[in-house]
Amino acid sequence: MGLLRVMMPPKFQLLALLAFAVAMFFLENQIQKLEESRGKLERAIARHEVREIEQRHTQDGLRQRDSLALPESDGEDDVVIIYNRVPKTASTSFTNIAYDLCGKNRYHVLHINTTKNNPVMSIQDQVRFVKNVTQWREMKPAFYHGHVSFLDFTKFGLKRKPIYINVIRDPIERLVSYYYFLRFGDDYRPGLRRRKQGDKKTFDECVSAGGSDCAPEKLWLQIPFFCGHYSECWNAGSQWALEQAKYNLVNEYLLVGVTEELEDFVMMLEAALPRFFRGATELYRTGKKSHLRKTSEKKPPTKESIAKLQQSAIWKMENEFYEFALEQFQFVRAHAVREKDGELYLLAQNFFYEKIYPKN
Repeated sequence: MGLLRVMMPPKFQLLALLAFAVAMFFLENQIQKLEESRGKLERAIARHEVREIEQRHTQDGLRQRDSLALPESDGEDDVVIIYNRVPKTASTSFTNIAYDLCGKNRYHVLHINTTKNNPVMSIQDQVRFVKNVTQWREMKPAFYHGHVSFLDFTKFGLKRKPIYINVIRDPIERLVSYYYFLRFGDDYRPGLRRRKQGDKKTFDECVSAGGSDCAPEKLWLQIPFFCGHYSECWNAGSQWALEQAKYNLVNEYLLVGVTEELEDFVMMLEAALPRFFRGATELYRTGKKSHLRKTSEKKPPTKESIAKLQQSAIWKMENEFYEFALEQFQFVRAHAVREKDGELYLLAQNFFYEKIYPKN
């Protein structure tokens, strides 16, 4: 190389160096493409191996089930969902989607109707309910819904628990809606006489007069519904109840949505649990029941009424829980949904398996 450098004029030496550099760049580029092609090939082989393994497992499972005469419900059809719906959170609209889909998607919907809508079950009813949910094979797969506080199935010695879901709402908006619902009903069953029918007092007038139906204690509902069947859950303003409700929301619920973003909640459930919710998003967008129940004669509260309620420690706790649930829901949604041209769409599967051993 030194001899060539001496013999070649500087102009040609520069050209030779450029040619060498171009050749090296081209070679490195080709090597990188080969590496990428090899990576793609390895992923394709891994996916192919996964499909083969899944097919073998499926065939082995079918042969094993047939040989043991196991019922079909020992698989996906053994799933139970419990929606312990909080009053006035758009629960009727969502539940009617489940009713509309149950025939097509082949599952059962059961309403848990407690005496006087009491959300706390007696200990004997807890045992009966747990037995029904886990052993009533004729009703599986099942979607249970009702105004019942959270019930921990592990307390009864069960390893397999139902899937819990729920929806919550801004606490003051929920209370205002419930206040007018008790007086004027809604457009779902307009002829039904409500408990406070005939009382024309507005929510603002109630707050101004210090009435019991709009007292801060009436805000204490979403926390105990998530806290459960413990006495402390129902002590208004309990810090322990707030922390227990947060714990259950994160650890015991598959998904908790918010009323204000119900369509996103429906979409994410359809992606996660298509066995139950296939077609739910389209039904919510186009169906007549997506906004089924609207409280009649509802008047928005004034800023003064809102400010008065926000002074209470109970509102601060309920609002903290709502904000906690909203943040968790938006976190889950951010990893599941994207928006393009004003439309929401779900992300495709973003993981796969590789380096599967032993090789067959």
